[in-house]
Amino acid sequence: QKEDIEVTLLPAGHCPGSVMFLFEGGNGTVLYTGDFRLAKGEAARMELLHSGTRVKDIQSVYLDTTFCDPKFYHIPSREECLNGILELVRSWTSLTRYHVVWLNCKAAYGYEYLFINLSEELGIKVHVNKLDMFRNMPEILYHVTTDRCTQIHACRHPRDDECFRGNRLPCGMTCQNGTPLHIISIKPSTMWFGERMK
Repeated sequence: QKEDIEVTLLPAGHCPGSVMFLFEGGNGTVLYTGDFRLAKGEAARMELLHSGTRVKDIQSVYLDTTFCDPKFYHIPSREECLNGILELVRSWTSLTRYHVVWLNCKAAYGYEYLFINLSEELGIKVHVNKLDMFRNMPEILYHVTTDRCTQIHACRHPRDDECFRGNRLPCGMTCQNGTPLHIISIKPSTMWFGERMK
């Protein structure tokens, strides 16, 4: 049996280009979320999720359940996370120019919000290995750099855990102008912290 359906892609807020799928057909409407991160009120602003002044009737939701676990009972908002990281990075990098931060990011994408906001607030570009993965995201290019002489790093290495044995960053930096670096690592990961909380 064949049926025409309408498929609408809605922004998922997870990483650049991530979407949720809204399927509408004669037998009803289904929303498939996949990984998503929407702040309170964001769904209310999605015009394509509405019919007139109300949300469309959705018969089924296929919800990503990565964090459907009691240990993730409270996931702080993106703003709360940013403010906490910003406060830590500001206090550390203001000590001396040899105090640097390594953002230990698990994935290649999805941290653009963090990089842009840290760079804008602190006036420090974020070191990444390559710029080519950001070529189609011009809004971030001003905030990232391949110059290793910066105080915020999000460079990656295949064996990240081995980096700090010699007090060096994944890019190999250990000092600037002969002065040893003082490095802290920040792991921006809901999963990592959720698995370690009591």
